[in-house]
Parts: sequence; structure tokens; C-alpha cells
Amino acid sequence: MPKSQSFLILKLIRESYLFALNAIVVNKLRTLLSLLGITIGIFSVISVFTVFDSMEREVRSSIESLGNNVLFIEKWPWSMGGEYPWWKYMKRPEGKLKEMEELRRRSATAETAAFMIQTQRTVKFRNNSIESANILAVSYDYDKLFVYEIQEGRYFSVLESGSGRPVCLIGSEIAKNLFPDENSVGKKIKVWGREVEVIGLYKKVGSGMFGNSPDDNILVPVSFARNFVDMDGDFVGTTIMVKARPNVTNAEMRDELTGIMRSIRKTKPGAEENFSINETSLISKGFDELFGVISMVGWIIGGFSLLVGGFGIANIMFVSVKERTSIIGIQKSLGAKNYFILFQFLFEAIFLSLFGGIIGLIIIFIATKIVSSSFEMTLILTQGNIFLGVFVSAAIGLISGIIPAWNASRLNPVDAIRSTGA
Repeated sequence: MPKSQSFLILKLIRESYLFALNAIVVNKLRTLLSLLGITIGIFSVISVFTVFDSMEREVRSSIESLGNNVLFIEKWPWSMGGEYPWWKYMKRPEGKLKEMEELRRRSATAETAAFMIQTQRTVKFRNNSIESANILAVSYDYDKLFVYEIQEGRYFSVLESGSGRPVCLIGSEIAKNLFPDENSVGKKIKVWGREVEVIGLYKKVGSGMFGNSPDDNILVPVSFARNFVDMDGDFVGTTIMVKARPNVTNAEMRDELTGIMRSIRKTKPGAEENFSINETSLISKGFDELFGVISMVGWIIGGFSLLVGGFGIANIMFVSVKERTSIIGIQKSLGAKNYFILFQFLFEAIFLSLFGGIIGLIIIFIATKIVSSSFEMTLILTQGNIFLGVFVSAAIGLISGIIPAWNASRLNPVDAIRSTGA
């Protein structure tokens, strides 16, 4: 591109920017009211996407902490679907500790396996107590599937886990409520009316969306918990967790585990399985659909505001063309081409729309800081959403300014100079 043309385009952009800025300064109320639609529209769309991205980031993080290569053998499926009667699920037996041990013995695709029962009980330490505290009774290899950093103390030993010693690890929130002014490791809390020694304290990691954060959990050996929980009952809510070996896919391990479980439970050929094998991809698919709906709602809500804002920008530009008709005539009489006039007004419309969009982005940025400092949820206005807001604002300005700019570029110079705006 010749230097003269580059200089002309830069000059054109500069003049368009100054005209847009002048429109805001001279006609403050009219212009700001017209830009309000763009501001509200961008705020609606980008704020929804900002919350959406923050939720998705939290969900992905929680799903990853569950383990992408871990399968969960349970009574209930995570996604029922279809017309399968719920009472058939209800009749299924719960997983057993001996089934986990048999799976680990027979499986060639599993690296390790663990057993878990989740229940709630009141726990006490002196005058402090927590009602309905979340207690996880787990087998020894639980920490090989879910690796959480231990801040103080240690994990169960093989002997403690196997013999059912009354020991436990606690989360940071449990420690905060039971031991507000002292160290927790070495102290004894009461669970099921028994004294249980705290041997470890988990480092705080924050709340997980699927209850997989250790902050609110008390971890005890399953061999200890079986003294107080009916392990053979059908309503205890057990989970057998199996981690795949390196380079083994979930599908390969699922097929093998299905065959082993059918063999263990002596399921006849052709009969339905009386267990479910769940994996985190089921959660991901469900949330993908949910986020798709949220995204659509955000565009619909913001779309109406953007439509109103677009009409506002078009109105400003029609008024601007009328007020500067004589100037357009003078420019044309001095040799200005139609495309110069066209681009001049198009750029002006884009700049006006960008002003409204940037105001909306600034409001969102301030709101994210307020929400993040006031609540546990962290909201971040990402570069992608900033770019999207700027792009949508510019696109609305371009579309809204096309007709006024086209009309301005087609004006006859003689008639334009004679207009009453001279």
C-alpha cells in the first residue's frame, strides 16, 4: 500500500474518532442515552460469559480432581436417562469390600483400587462439636487415587488401615471448627461415641463442586468404620474406585471390569448388570449441555439490548449526517471520493459503539473484583471475553452505520452545500 494511502486512512480514522468524541461531548445526554443499549447489551452478554467461564473452570477443576482415568463402580448411575424404572436401581446390591479386593486381584488393566463409604455423624472435641460432619471410611489405597497435600501429620499406615485402628485425617474446615486455638494433630475427637486420634491435617484446597474437597471431610479406615456401619446393608452408599494403568483407556478397563463384576456376582449370560460403572466424562457431557443453554440465554438477553443499542447508534449517525450535510458537500467539491465519506461515517459509528461497549466492560471488570473479594467464587474477565465484547461492539457499530454512511456518500455536492445546515 502506497504511503500516501496509508497516511490518508490514518487521517480518516483520526478524524472519525474526533467526530465521535465530539458527538459525545456536545450532545452528552442524547449520545449517552443512545449508547446505553450497547452498554447494557455488552454487560449482559459478557457478564453471563464471565460467570459461565468461572463456573466451567471450577467444574473442570473438580472433575479433574475426581480423576480422568478413574472408574466408579456404584449402585446408581450418574446419568439415568431413558425410561429405566428407578425401582430396578433400588433393588441393586451395594458394592462390597471383598468385591474391590477381588477386582484388584483379577484385573490386568487396573493400577490400583479403593473402597469408600460416605456417611454423616456428629463429631466432638471437648465443648466443640460439628453436626452431620462428612465422614469418609476408605481403604488403604484411597490416597493413590486422590492425592491431597497433607499439611501436618501423615496418612494411615498399612497396619492402622488393616487392623481398623481409631485414627483419622481431617480437613481444614473441620480443624477450624473443632480446634480453633490449637493444633489438631495428636488430639482425640469423638466419632460414633469412640475416641479417634487425629494423625493428619489436610491442606486447605477450597470447596469442590462435587463434594470431593477434603476441607470438610474426616477420613477414617474402613476397617474401623465397619464396627459401626452395616457393610452388608443395601443403603450404605458404597463406591469401588478403580484407577487405570498407564496407556490403558477407560473403555478398555470398563469392558474388563464389567466382565469381572458379572463373574463375581454370578450374573447369568444375557441378564442386565446389577451395578453401574461411572466416569467423569458423564459429568462433563451433562455440564456441556447446561453451559450451552446458559450461553444461549446470555445471547438472547443481551441480543435485545444490543438491538436497541444498534438503533440508537443508527439514530445518532442519521442526525450526524443531517447536521454535517454542508460539510460533506464541501469535502466532495474539494475532491473527496464517495468511499472517503462512507468510511468516515462508518468509522465514526464503530467508535461510538466501542465507547458504549468499553463502558460495559469496565462495569463488568469492577463487578468481578467486588464479587471475588466478597464471595468464595473467583470471577475473572478473560482476554477472550474482552476481545468478544470489543468485537461485538465494533460489529454493531458497523452494521448500524452502514445505511447512514451510504446515504452520506451518495449526496450530491451541490445540493449538499446548499442545504440549510450550511
